[in-house]
Amino acid sequence: MEKKTVAIIFGGCSNEYGVSLISAASVIEHIDKDKYNLVLIGITEEGKWLRYSGSIEAIREDRWHMHPSCIPSFVSPSRETGGLIELVHTEYHRVPLDVVFPVLHGRNGEDGTIQGLLELAGIPYIGCDMLSSAICMDKDIAHTLVRAAGIDTPRAMTIHQGDDVEKAIVAAKDFGYPVYIKPAKSGSSIGITKAHTHQQFIEGIELAFAHDNKIVIEENIEGFEVGCAVLGNSSPRIGVIDEIELSDDFFHFTEKYSLLTSTIHLPARIDTNTEKKVRETASLIYRTLGCSGFARVDMFLAGDGRLMFNEVNTIPGFTSSSRYPNMLRASGISYTQLLDELIELALGRDEK
Repeated sequence: MEKKTVAIIFGGCSNEYGVSLISAASVIEHIDKDKYNLVLIGITEEGKWLRYSGSIEAIREDRWHMHPSCIPSFVSPSRETGGLIELVHTEYHRVPLDVVFPVLHGRNGEDGTIQGLLELAGIPYIGCDMLSSAICMDKDIAHTLVRAAGIDTPRAMTIHQGDDVEKAIVAAKDFGYPVYIKPAKSGSSIGITKAHTHQQFIEGIELAFAHDNKIVIEENIEGFEVGCAVLGNSSPRIGVIDEIELSDDFFHFTEKYSLLTSTIHLPARIDTNTEKKVRETASLIYRTLGCSGFARVDMFLAGDGRLMFNEVNTIPGFTSSSRYPNMLRASGISYTQLLDELIELALGRDEK
């Protein structure tokens, strides 16, 4: 069988640039080289696109962009061109691509921007489409749609840059402290504050607005968080459900990647009926938000038994020890098998 050419895009203009490098290194390390020809495309934090042919370790250590193999490149939006364009001295070289895996977290990778480019180019890619990615990235819009589907969400209000902050202060008092202040469009808990006091609340608003021009004020849910690794297009499967046990205040950026004071329970410590409800709800959320390929659906299990939507990560952490591949590994799907299936799903979606 002729090998498919798979492009892996990593890095990006995002505050999650470093996380992308670690995820992409794991993908490159575990993908079956006997089945696929790899084209590695790195995007620097400044937005420069480079074809890269160096070591995996240089990606992990963020030395990749200094490697002599780097060639200025870009994905052409023209379907006539159809692939990667390399600028070699004064010449343009075309590299056809069969499928792209954008291992890009946060803005300019998880928000529909790169997906839109690939859709214009007519190149199949792994993960949610442009519209679904954009919807899931915006916590306000995602919660609005999920609520309309009959699924509980925490009480929340949205304010835009320039709005009267007094309204947010009133909302915070109504919700009762602690409350969460979140940028509407940000991942990995970056820019999020769990405010226990009025002063922390004001500081949290300033921090959130530093990351986005729209922020969400959300009530605190007493309980714990469960996660679902969803895999598939029209008939998705769900891996073994996990649970986050917190010792610290909340699952912030540092804690997500260190687990210094938190524990991930796999499987989650829930009964059979609750597990069934979690699976059904995750599947409904996945369909409601138009997801395809893969995503991690996170929910709160409140102390009173209510299941409440938190968020969808359309490109969750993808290291070999990350939650998403771990949940599927516990279901009998190895990391390498997962990559095979994601590629097949991307190619299958494009053929429909």
